[in-house]
Order: sequence, then C-alpha cells, then structure tokens
Amino acid sequence: MQAFEIAELLASQAATGRAYYEFISIPALSVGLYTLPTGSSDPQQPHTEDEVYYVVSGRAVLRVGDEDQPVTTGSVVLVAAGVPHRFHSITVDLTVLVFFAPAEYSRAART
Repeated sequence: MQAFEIAELLASQAATGRAYYEFISIPALSVGLYTLPTGSSDPQQPHTEDEVYYVVSGRAVLRVGDEDQPVTTGSVVLVAAGVPHRFHSITVDLTVLVFFAPAEYSRAART
C-alpha cells in the first residue's frame, strides 16, 4: 500500500519549483498534484490520456473544448483525451489532484 497526505505532497511539490508534481506512476494510472496561484495562467496542452480533476481547494473556471465549468473545492471533472482544456479566472489559489489513465508520460513538457 502507498498512502499520501496533501500537506506532504505540497511540500514535495514546492521543492521542485514546478506547478505539476507526479507522485504515482504505474502503467495503468498516474496521479499528480497541480497548483496554480490566483490570477495565473494555465499553460497546459491537450493530453493523449483521459484525465480526471479533483479540486482539493481553490476557485477557478475550467474551459473544456468550448464549454466553461466553474470549479471549487470538491469539484470533479472528466476531460477526454485530446480535448483542449485549461483553468482560467483563478480567484483563489488552486490545488488539484490529477488522475491520468493510462499513465501520462510526457512530464518533460509540463510546467
């Protein structure tokens, strides 16, 4: 078994200086922590994997394709592989758990 605490993940992520911190990577699944500060821009590009976002804390709007969905603590959103998407209008620092299936392997391109 592996178990994680958000506070410890945030500390590990902060040490990397990156917005995305992957902490699980197995062939069928990868999981990471993604943080964006209030007012920032989300630079991500479409992925080749399906992904699920779980908003741990914060408030923003997630644009998926041509639809906008407000998100806040507790929101869960599925984004299909290949669909353009990004967070915008971030009004409260955003902390998101990101689940990729199968595992996402293009970490070098992430910020």
